[in-house]
Amino acid sequence: MAFSKTISHYLSLVKFSHTIFAMPFAFIGFTLGYIKTQDNIHPPFELHDKLYLLLLLVILCMVFARNSAMAFNRFIDEKFDKLNPRTAVREIPAGIITSKNALVFVIINCLLFIATTYFINRICFYLSPVALFVILFYSYTKRFTPLCHLVLGLGLSLAPIGAYLAVTGRFELLPILFSLIVFTWVSGFDILYALQDEEFDRANQLKSIPVLLGRRNAMYVSNALHCISAGIVMYVGVEHLGSIIFWIGAIVFIGLLIYQHLLVKPNDISKINLAFGTTNGIASVLFAFFVILSILY
Repeated sequence: MAFSKTISHYLSLVKFSHTIFAMPFAFIGFTLGYIKTQDNIHPPFELHDKLYLLLLLVILCMVFARNSAMAFNRFIDEKFDKLNPRTAVREIPAGIITSKNALVFVIINCLLFIATTYFINRICFYLSPVALFVILFYSYTKRFTPLCHLVLGLGLSLAPIGAYLAVTGRFELLPILFSLIVFTWVSGFDILYALQDEEFDRANQLKSIPVLLGRRNAMYVSNALHCISAGIVMYVGVEHLGSIIFWIGAIVFIGLLIYQHLLVKPNDISKINLAFGTTNGIASVLFAFFVILSILY
């Protein structure tokens, strides 16, 4: 009973449910890689013999990387989380998980991430420290740059290209385009999420787009980033995956982008959690579902 409670505390520490943002895009990258190997006369390995194992390794990489990033963010931000009424109930400031144990958790997950990439292929293994640097570096950026949202977007955008590399061992344009979708989409909705801490961040010399530009202008920046996301989605549909199945997913994804901006207004940010968690989670899952179907069929 105590063990299961401890597990639940660590799952809460890393907001495990938020894995739903990037994981579906990793599945897109994996599927693109799988299809690419079918067209290759000399694939890098006998994919059918190890497809399920490779998919499991990709999923584990996603979990370990995200656990590392989120736990490190909570560890680094302990001082600020204690001061902020919104975050004071989190596991570390509330004393549920100690800082030392959180750091140990980070180190274990970093090592597991690197070890897992070793069993995937050489390029993923060599690039694993780079990926870890990006996702861990984000936690420091809010201390010196309002562009911290873009660094978060960059970290999550590694999902589709990373999964594609796991299968093929090389870079290609299409998975990079999906990474750009993730980059602009995540950066945009993180700006909206940061609206609720605008006053606290300003008082504590923390940087963000809302602190730099104010609420209304920050929302314009978020709108612009999501317009770019929508533009890239449409470009992918026109140039690469133009089936009706893809366009259904594209319409759903873009529609949910619009919906979250209707939920959050300059004079009313009370629905941020609905826009941030629920809407974006649904958008990611449904978009990936239709995209994967369009790739396979």
